[in-house]
Amino acid sequence: MQTTLADFIRDTTQGQEAEAILRSCVHCGFCNATCPTYQLLGDELDGPRGRIYLMKQMLEGQPVTAVTRLHLDRCLTCRNCETTCPSGVQYGRLIDIGRDVVERLSPRPAAERLLRTGLRKGLQSPALFGSMLKLGQSVRGLLPSALREHVPASNNSGVGPLHSEIQDSPDAREATATLTRRMLVLEGCVQPAMAPETNAAAKRVLARLGINLVAAPNAGCCGAIDQHLAAPDAAKAAMRRNIDAWWPFIKDGVGGNIEAIVMTASGCGSTVKEYGHHLRHDPIYAEKAARVSDLTRDLSEVLRDEDLSALKPAAPKRIAFHPPCSLQHGQKVRGVIESILTRAGFELLPVDEAHLCCGSAGTYSVLQPELSGQLRARKLSNLQARGPELIASANIGCQTHLAAASDVPVVHWITLLDN
Repeated sequence: MQTTLADFIRDTTQGQEAEAILRSCVHCGFCNATCPTYQLLGDELDGPRGRIYLMKQMLEGQPVTAVTRLHLDRCLTCRNCETTCPSGVQYGRLIDIGRDVVERLSPRPAAERLLRTGLRKGLQSPALFGSMLKLGQSVRGLLPSALREHVPASNNSGVGPLHSEIQDSPDAREATATLTRRMLVLEGCVQPAMAPETNAAAKRVLARLGINLVAAPNAGCCGAIDQHLAAPDAAKAAMRRNIDAWWPFIKDGVGGNIEAIVMTASGCGSTVKEYGHHLRHDPIYAEKAARVSDLTRDLSEVLRDEDLSALKPAAPKRIAFHPPCSLQHGQKVRGVIESILTRAGFELLPVDEAHLCCGSAGTYSVLQPELSGQLRARKLSNLQARGPELIASANIGCQTHLAAASDVPVVHWITLLDN
């Protein structure tokens, strides 16, 4: 695709990256066949090809309106189109650039800006989010249905953050003393409050394999929320903070060498694996970011290479597995969790349209509730079609989004191995 960028962006790093991506697109339209919003709406501008044209026009200096912003907002950033594209168009990176530019050229109404700022600040603070969640759970029955589905019922399973567990539990301190291998883990921002059992289960499962899973206390949100809500500078600040928190463990081997940085939420993993790209022009952090990305592994990638004979699930069940978009399209990790669960004795049921997004997509379920709800209904219909006893996933957003409307319990897959 030929393009001539406008002066305001032509010589910037954003412009250079956008132009390279635009030129790789041959506008074949294969992407529309697997785009969830195009399938729902049938509008060319709500498919990847149409959105690419909108971004091309914007970057070439043509007028930008609320219509441009609307169609970019409706994109889930699921990156299914990247999996389908025969030309390797890096659409996910282009849409992030497009959203940042459209925010500057066509500012939102004040109410929309306030909502997005509130989401960014509220979701990224574990303390604030945890307090808000507890408050919401205490009055959940009084909330309107549209709001109630975003507040899961109280869950008292699991334990608190990993670094607290290590410090406060004598059993944990005694157990970790016998482990010979060490890996870092990112706790995340909403997962400690919404599903504390996930990282606790991961710690116990890896401990059976001789691996001590530890968290750096000062690490926080991976930066994905800021990145996808058109706040790239804030996203980079979050990335630098995490690198600073992890670097002593990586560089100096605090407490022993670190083999990997483990991600138990695939959405975080997709972002951290791209730290090297996002900070490639930062003279201080470029090399560190590349090293962090190289060390980052989804939890399934760690277990894939281990002897799992020590893991004996108590009662294998019929499972429908939902692979998050951030895992299968973002990280390009496909079939690994399914293989692990099968090896553990679970019966994995076929799921139609497994490549399609469930509609969670970070903050999408809040900002685009109607489209999100339609996608969830479609996804749950496919997941529940063959009568599973459980639905498993690998990302906190997908897990809670599906659970809010599912007739079948929805869990993180690692908890199935924690017995």
